[in-house]
Amino acid sequence: MKLAVLMGSPRRHGNTNALLEPFLEEWEGLGHQAEVFWLYEMDIHGCVACRACQRDWTVFGCAFHDDMQQVFDAVQAADGMLLACPIYCWFCTAPMKAALDRLMYGMNKFYGEEKGPALWAGKHMAILTTCGYRPERGADLFEEGMRRYCKHSSLVYDGMHAERDLGYKTTFLDPEKVGRARAFAHTLSAQMEAP
Repeated sequence: MKLAVLMGSPRRHGNTNALLEPFLEEWEGLGHQAEVFWLYEMDIHGCVACRACQRDWTVFGCAFHDDMQQVFDAVQAADGMLLACPIYCWFCTAPMKAALDRLMYGMNKFYGEEKGPALWAGKHMAILTTCGYRPERGADLFEEGMRRYCKHSSLVYDGMHAERDLGYKTTFLDPEKVGRARAFAHTLSAQMEAP
């Protein structure tokens, strides 16, 4: 199994990456692959709803010639996506939102003169996130948004793993969080491999 990991954190040494590292170690230890895209370091424009992507149902087809084509190609080649992102103001960060908007339009050929296919139908999506509130109050809105996103796009939603950060003066990562991140890799592997 191969994951396209969209990393929405601006910090390479932040909490979200600290949680992602043991997940990826376990994921790769299970014999799977992952490709990580650091969205803050990429040139990704926000969608302007020009609908250029709707003209050809076989390609991404976006009018912007930026780094988003790389993400599209990786998602198409993968079995699923992992959204690794801290929660800012109860939702994902700006680069993650821009990428999700662009994928929604470019992958779903629903918005042209005629309704076309979802180019990524059947692919899997999961979330790995960190937040300042308890996850059920901090990450719940993002998760609900992604549930609806998956339903609209004919994607398979495989769940969310969220960990809370208690503040800048505390140590974020501990053995329990590492263990839960590793366990989530096993859970996601089993769900993606299920018939």
